[in-house]
Amino acid sequence: MKAENNEMQSRPHGSHGLARTLVVGAIKVVLCVAILVGAAAMYQHQMKTSPRAGRKRPPMQARLVQVVGVQRGSAGTMVTAMGPVMPAQQVTLRPQVTGQIVEISSDVIPGASVEAGQKLFGVDERDYEILVHQRQSEIARALRDLKIEQGNRAVARREYELLGEEISKEDQELVLREPQLASAQAAYESAQAALERAQLDLARCTITAPFNAIVLEKSVDLGATVSLNANLVTLVGTDEAWVELKVPLHELKWITIPKENGEPGSEVTMRNPLAWGPNRSRTGRVLRLVGEVEPQGRLAQLLVSVDDPFCLKPENRDQPQILMGSFISAEIQGRSLENVFPIERFCVRDNDTVWIMDDADKLEIRPVEIAFRSPTHVYVEAGLTESERLIATDIAAPVPGMPLRVSRAGGRDDQQGPRPRVKGGN
Repeated sequence: MKAENNEMQSRPHGSHGLARTLVVGAIKVVLCVAILVGAAAMYQHQMKTSPRAGRKRPPMQARLVQVVGVQRGSAGTMVTAMGPVMPAQQVTLRPQVTGQIVEISSDVIPGASVEAGQKLFGVDERDYEILVHQRQSEIARALRDLKIEQGNRAVARREYELLGEEISKEDQELVLREPQLASAQAAYESAQAALERAQLDLARCTITAPFNAIVLEKSVDLGATVSLNANLVTLVGTDEAWVELKVPLHELKWITIPKENGEPGSEVTMRNPLAWGPNRSRTGRVLRLVGEVEPQGRLAQLLVSVDDPFCLKPENRDQPQILMGSFISAEIQGRSLENVFPIERFCVRDNDTVWIMDDADKLEIRPVEIAFRSPTHVYVEAGLTESERLIATDIAAPVPGMPLRVSRAGGRDDQQGPRPRVKGGN
């Protein structure tokens, strides 16, 4: 009985300890959760109420540029073109008589020069000399017959006057032998014409140069028998050559084109760097405008006259020769432009705009009106004012209003190196 009582007394004591342990554990859990929630709430409060540092945009750095001033003035225009050289005079000589070539000038060699009137070929003259003698004999006979008939007519007139009879006009012509006299007169004139023809054929046995020329091609040799259709020699004139230039139609307005002989045309400077070197040139004048447009490029065709292309005159000995068929580049001096701003081509940007550094040292992108473009310069007629600062440096990403600063003369852009020369859409 005593043992049972002890067991019954010990059970209540164990239940109270377990409950106590559970209660303590629950309190700890609640405290931990409360601490975590409080910490989270405090963190959120601090994040919402704590001051924040503001982010400032860095100032834009001024770009280093080179500028040039612009001044209004007058300038001459220049039209560039290219074209082939062609002879102003060219002829292939053919004989006007048949026969054997018995003489050829030593100058009849391709490339040699000959003068106007110089004898080039000689055809055997003997047959033609004989013919001249025959014609002279015929003239003598015809003249004898004419004089005899003139005497017969004088006798007939005296006899008619002695008869004193009146006859008709037709009978009078027969009595006075007028038909016989007319026939003798015609025979004499025909003999004279035949002599002149024989003398002309004899003269044609000597073949001369029709103008100052160089020999382009020789076609016969000594001893050849030639006919009327045989080619003897091809000559190219040396006094003048033509250059056929092709220019755009809209540039014709700048060129002075003669309309009559003797009028001066625009001066033309011609170059052929491959054949002459970079620093040598020849000058000529615009001669005529060809009356049709070049079919492929729809370009106008100009003829330019060049004196002494082969430099045969003493004053042109040191000048480069212009060879037929060569290709020439030319600069045609055009009319003058007044009140324009000449600027270099690389200063003109896309869409015919320029970059200006304004009074506030900021970039201004401004459109301009261009009057004329040359290979090196552009002539602006509107959109600029004098003494403005034109930017000559290329800017990779230009933005209107971006700050700028001017580099010293001869300096370099510290971000882009030496100043580039770009055409800017031209």
